[in-house]
Amino acid sequence: MKFGMNMLLWTSDVTEDHYPLLENLKAWGFDGVELPIFDMEVGKFQKLGKKLDALQLGRTAVTVCTDAENPISPDKAIRDAAVERLKKAIDMCAASGATHLCGPIHSALGTFSGAGPTADEWNWGKDTLHQAADYAQKNNVTLVCEYLNRFECYFLTNAADDAKFCREVNHPNLKMMYDTFHANIEEKDLAAAMKGCWDQVVHVHISENDRSTPGEGHVDWDTTFKTLKELKYDGWLMVEAFGLALPALAAATKIWRRMFPTEEYLARNALAFMKKRTAG
Repeated sequence: MKFGMNMLLWTSDVTEDHYPLLENLKAWGFDGVELPIFDMEVGKFQKLGKKLDALQLGRTAVTVCTDAENPISPDKAIRDAAVERLKKAIDMCAASGATHLCGPIHSALGTFSGAGPTADEWNWGKDTLHQAADYAQKNNVTLVCEYLNRFECYFLTNAADDAKFCREVNHPNLKMMYDTFHANIEEKDLAAAMKGCWDQVVHVHISENDRSTPGEGHVDWDTTFKTLKELKYDGWLMVEAFGLALPALAAATKIWRRMFPTEEYLARNALAFMKKRTAG
């Protein structure tokens, strides 16, 4: 098992100013980090990759899609723009050495049609992500499709649909993640949901029901970790938590109050929690 920390707890843009924080994460015992990819400056990611190499920290990455670059848009020009945006994000992964590009890369975040996904949207999404996966394969990057709860998207909102989508795309470089926050909202039976999608899962987000310190809320961690052991999962457990450090991100994630003493407290306690739960 590998234990990582999503950098969105502190920033949406990891720069040299955050290098001391990366050193701390290494010293605290993390194996790697998840890098936000919103800025597409290749030189910055190349330099960041060298720093992470020096620290011997592994890395994955996370991004989102926008209305202007929506993989399921009825407008082909917008779908083409989505492919190009994903290609640029893949380039940043390659520059920094990130092995996975995660996130709700299937549709525009926070955009709703007022109905469920249509057959056309499903097929447009498959075509768009297959093109992006072809490019990812050439760059040794795996795209990791994240389903979100119904309040954040309408396209993929549960484990079964995400797995079905990835199976139909049928590309070795397009897989899915399991996120405990979204599963806590959407899945009736966590063990059944996990077992039903696990042939497609390559990444796990560890996130509490209130997006703060894992282990201090009401996510069913007993079932989660028991099932992870049964499924013999041995990939990344990546902590995803949000706070008030970034006003724009706090607004996007609907974080209105401080729910932990400090970011260091959250990170260190989350790591201890994961290690305790996976021991033995």
